[in-house]
Amino acid sequence: MGDPKKQRKKYETPRFPWRTDVLQEELKLLGQYGLRNKRELWRHKTTLSKFRGIARSLIGKTPEERRKMEEELLTRLKKLGIIPETSVLDAVLDLTIEDILERRLQTIVFRKGLAKSIHQARQLITHGHVAIGKRRVTVPSYLVTREDENQITYTPQSPLANQTHPLRQTIAVVATTEKETEETRAKEE
Repeated sequence: MGDPKKQRKKYETPRFPWRTDVLQEELKLLGQYGLRNKRELWRHKTTLSKFRGIARSLIGKTPEERRKMEEELLTRLKKLGIIPETSVLDAVLDLTIEDILERRLQTIVFRKGLAKSIHQARQLITHGHVAIGKRRVTVPSYLVTREDENQITYTPQSPLANQTHPLRQTIAVVATTEKETEETRAKEE
């Protein structure tokens, strides 16, 4: 059964760990999504692999056998916001690791403009400055549901909740300059 104090490994490592193309792809994802180490990436890849494995096993079953399990899988993925509301089971097989990484709290905090960089988003979350609704969340890899996405803010006890905080002002300046550069690129094209 195992020792209850000892955590079970929640990820699978790559089958060929020293392939150059795999290493480059992992490194690119680590930097793009601000992951701490490759274990975080492997954990999300394992989650994706489990979802896809369930979908593959369901495709082989008869329609009567698979109806309930298919509905459960699709509602879970739709609730997490990984697949669109109108998706079918075949869409689960088309999922990529980026689809799951985009649903992490760290990524959403950065995309909403609550932090200047993806790494700063991680720091704000681990230091307890970010809340979902009224609940403080300190786990950057927390997968945010669709309904919780609009409730992400700074915690009321955080100094960042004040609009005049210097960090909030620099974030606003960075956001406006990024918008201006995007507009100039669009005009040039």
